[in-house]
Amino acid sequence: MDENILEQAGLTKTEAKIYLSLLELGSSLAGEITKKSGIHRRSVYDAIERLIEKGLISYIKTNNRKYFEAVKPERLLDILKEKQENIKSLIPELKLKYKFSKEKQETTFWRGKQALKSIFDDQINEKKEILVFGASSNADRIVKYYFPKYDNLRVKNKIRIKAIFNEKIKKKIPLAEIRYLPEEFRSHSATNIYSDKVAIILWTQEPFAILIKNREIADSYRNYFKLMWNIAKK
Repeated sequence: MDENILEQAGLTKTEAKIYLSLLELGSSLAGEITKKSGIHRRSVYDAIERLIEKGLISYIKTNNRKYFEAVKPERLLDILKEKQENIKSLIPELKLKYKFSKEKQETTFWRGKQALKSIFDDQINEKKEILVFGASSNADRIVKYYFPKYDNLRVKNKIRIKAIFNEKIKKKIPLAEIRYLPEEFRSHSATNIYSDKVAIILWTQEPFAILIKNREIADSYRNYFKLMWNIAKK
């Protein structure tokens, strides 16, 4: 018989050999089990104790000697069912841990033109609506030739933009709805909100960005954007 199958049920190689030996021997002393299994006597005793705990071996005492017997093989199915039930009971807690690990805050810092392009590529990959607050007239110059490609990919993936710019920035952007705030709100930084992420970009000659991945923070920024959207002019 393939002992590996018994090992899959949670038995060690030694336990599997001893259990199979007892099935063949019937009620037996430890010495007889040792001889049949070919396992060292001390290891046999240790394994027998573990098998008793698992409910796979029972024993009776006769004339102060222990005779061991294998419990019916169906007990192996009971053990597997018990393990399955134990795992099922852990699933809610494990799922909660998994959720927290997935939603934990991740903050990364990006510097340089090529690095910033990675953020915009990520927006395309997420395929979610993008909210933009603030923009710099430097952006097109700093990453020259990139935004036409970015907009083409956005349109292809039907990714819409809502943007709030200051009044002096007049841009035609495909698949976008734009509103405006007075010039006094002009800034060299812009905030992009998408999916569960917030990207804060400083559009200087050597651009710099902070990307925060956190659902609650993204939702907070999204609520703030909605407030400013209602105030901004069409």
